[in-house]
Amino acid sequence: MKTKFNIAILGGRGYVGQEIIKIINNHPYFFISDIYSKTSKGKLVDDYTKLKSLTYKLLDSPEKLDYKNIDIVIMALSNNESPDYVKSIEEYDPNIIIIDISADYRFDERWAYKLPELTVSDDKRRISNPGCYASAIQFSLFPIKHFIDGKVSCMGISGYSGAGATPNDKNNPINLEDNIIPYSLSGHIHEKEVMKHCYKDISFSPHVANFFRGILITSHIKLTKKLSNSEIHNIYKSFYKGKELIKVIKEIPMINKVSNSHYVYIGGFEVDESGYGLTVCCTLDNLLKGAATQVIQNLNHACNLDELTGINYE
Repeated sequence: MKTKFNIAILGGRGYVGQEIIKIINNHPYFFISDIYSKTSKGKLVDDYTKLKSLTYKLLDSPEKLDYKNIDIVIMALSNNESPDYVKSIEEYDPNIIIIDISADYRFDERWAYKLPELTVSDDKRRISNPGCYASAIQFSLFPIKHFIDGKVSCMGISGYSGAGATPNDKNNPINLEDNIIPYSLSGHIHEKEVMKHCYKDISFSPHVANFFRGILITSHIKLTKKLSNSEIHNIYKSFYKGKELIKVIKEIPMINKVSNSHYVYIGGFEVDESGYGLTVCCTLDNLLKGAATQVIQNLNHACNLDELTGINYE
């Protein structure tokens, strides 16, 4: 078995890139050889102790990057920035594993869309990592999918890290003070992602709140048959049996309990008086299980390693 995989990270200075660095630093088989940034050329890479002299290289035009001796490229770029870099990598060596964190390939049939606990694919070379909101919604819906009747309505609240590190209206401290900001009230990219990969009849309204990290999704579901709270709970427990990062609980999950962890918590199962209306809540850390943790899970699978290698959890 191959025991060392050299990794290049494109865009390592963002919030998710920083979490990926921390996980790789404790991974027995993954090593960062090169890391690129548009703004931090020459700066030491904090939180990476395997090679204390590692510094950021300039994220230049695709043809100027060097992929010599690289096994894996992690694309931690903004939406619409990946394709030119992917093309240059494939021209250099089509056997390099590429995982893209943006939405650029989530609708591309040539790429494997991989939500680790839910999707299976033999394609290990081109991986599209799922979105954070879309992950939480799909974790909520998949176990009950065959009992859903009609439209599902989902409300999401995220910490402002979900709005990125670049200053904007959704992470502006003045706008967020004593406030929750709704945005993308229709057609959010994660809504479209869920419609393609999980369930077609869905509406989703995201909001950003005045805390840094974490997501809560509350889903309202109409059922095809009457089910009790305990029956719903048992369906979810059975579905996620053996999935160590997915925790099914009876109480309502809280964002402050999942922040800075690799876990997903699903709970708060409540059926209304009719017996057909179900409400489910799901929490996860948008930077970890909503992004960086799943990058490592997906790469472990691509490298024929145990899925949780390097993912240290309580």
